[in-house]
Amino acid sequence: MILFDAALDWLAHGLVAASWWQIVLYTLVTTHITIASVTIYLHRHQAHRAMDLHAIPAHFFRFWLWLATGQVTKEWVGVHRKHHAKCETMEDPHSPYAHGIKTVLLTGAELYRAETKNLETLRKYGHGTPNDWIERNLYTRFSWQGVGLMLILNLALFGVAGLSVWAVQMVWIPVTAAGIINGIGHYWGYRNFEAPDASTNVSPWGILIGGEELHNNHHTYPTSAKFSVKPYEFDIGWVYIRALEKVGLASVKKVPPKLQLGAIQPVADEKTLEALIAHRYEVMAGFARELRRAGQAEIEVLKAKKADVSVLRAANRWLHRDDDRVPAAAKPQVAQARAEHPVLDKMVTMREELRQMWLTTSASREQLASDLQAWCHRAEESGIGALREFSMKLRAART
Repeated sequence: MILFDAALDWLAHGLVAASWWQIVLYTLVTTHITIASVTIYLHRHQAHRAMDLHAIPAHFFRFWLWLATGQVTKEWVGVHRKHHAKCETMEDPHSPYAHGIKTVLLTGAELYRAETKNLETLRKYGHGTPNDWIERNLYTRFSWQGVGLMLILNLALFGVAGLSVWAVQMVWIPVTAAGIINGIGHYWGYRNFEAPDASTNVSPWGILIGGEELHNNHHTYPTSAKFSVKPYEFDIGWVYIRALEKVGLASVKKVPPKLQLGAIQPVADEKTLEALIAHRYEVMAGFARELRRAGQAEIEVLKAKKADVSVLRAANRWLHRDDDRVPAAAKPQVAQARAEHPVLDKMVTMREELRQMWLTTSASREQLASDLQAWCHRAEESGIGALREFSMKLRAART
């Protein structure tokens, strides 16, 4: 009878007899540790080599991921690197453009698991990951026994409530990473940069998913250990990395480049060209701001005339985007806006000409510098204030 009562008490309260809020706090802390392990160890350290980790945190993260997710480092890294290499194509393991947003949101974890069975993916993209004794004989060989141990620990601590805790822990990464980041992060959100894919920033505050919310920033600068680039953005993963670096447990290799402005040069030269190519995403983001402002100014003119602004307002959202990233449904509005507003048409045309500076592979360095010089001259002689100001700023750019 005593044993029966003790068993019932354990089932109801576990070993620690935690209150509901303590159980919730434990769940939030453990899932956040899992997120930190994924973003710091798997993503920034292993997949992109944006930073080095001391053996102590590296081994802790490996152990925790085995315990909380059952993920194998080589598999995660291989699938993620392939995602970057084949982004938004049919070979992308989890692109909403290839598989559909509903599929990625609801079955993103299944897409990931299916790709881990592709030995060619692991061979080609999974190189450089741990292959020591503990990896071969525990983390890889018994990959799912870790989550079984986590279940036992949760049951021991909280009794039956531990089952709910474990369930949340197990779905945390499939929902946040496989679903939200791989799905929504390539479908909806804002873009700081015209990266050559559909990546978006889901939120400017990267807390819940460790900074991974800043997905457009990451795809623009994939080898950067820091995901935030704007003053209003926050990457909690970067906070942890800096803390590790302060105590000698991490070493950052790269952060997002920052465009430097010096004196305005008389003409654009090869140094200007170097700065344009090295900082093309930041330069084009600046051009996009000027183009949006010019579009808004045209809207205000139409409003003053009490004319219809619906077409221009809709088009102004897309004028600064690369043509292949403009939805088919919006292209007629963009074409109409350009036809009716010569200033905007000129800016869009010159934007594309500027973009070709780093897309062209046949021209020599000298020819590109000459083309850039001619571009700046035409921009400053165009009679369009936004183009003139942008060109002068560009002539001040240095690496």
